[in-house]
Amino acid sequence: MLSVKICGITRLEDALAAVEEGASAVGFIFVPSSPRRVAAAAAASIIRRLPPFVTPVGVFVNEAREAILRTIDETGIRCLQLHGDESPDETQGYPLPVIKSFRVGEGFDIARLRAYDAAAYLLDTAVPGVYGGTGKTFDWAIARRATAVGRIVLGGGITPGNVARAATESGAYAIDLSSGVESAPGIKDRKRMRELFENLRGAGAPRLS
Repeated sequence: MLSVKICGITRLEDALAAVEEGASAVGFIFVPSSPRRVAAAAAASIIRRLPPFVTPVGVFVNEAREAILRTIDETGIRCLQLHGDESPDETQGYPLPVIKSFRVGEGFDIARLRAYDAAAYLLDTAVPGVYGGTGKTFDWAIARRATAVGRIVLGGGITPGNVARAATESGAYAIDLSSGVESAPGIKDRKRMRELFENLRGAGAPRLS
């Protein structure tokens, strides 16, 4: 079934609204430079209030293994999203499933994914100096070709207006978005989240949960 992750959660009300509208995962960003960064204690208090079948995902960029393991213990996240320049070895040995992110730009080689033994591969748009949250799309045909490697999570510039087409054209296992349903960085707009899921369902998006 198509899953939707609403990322950049900083408030309990936004997490619960995302779940009520249809999200099966919510993301917490533990990257110091991100405007959507959330402290471990705040993430833990939100995660404790989530329904049991919603997956809390922790997002990290080039973070030390010890810090990631500590955050797992402190928060209760149940999946890792490694969004930096981590090597294949650096994604292994964790007690949780790992989603490895790749920035897709001109000449992107899908074969890069094969070096990583990951639960899923997130494809985001390459922007110089930026590791994610670009708000820009890339050629979704690349994501569809990448499904030959494994489960693909589609990110990059997804909004309520293009989400149904993104899901259909990419053939992705899941959709990941943040800024497309925000009123400000880290502050979600419930109206836009509702529109997102209505548009997916109205278009008969594949496997929508």
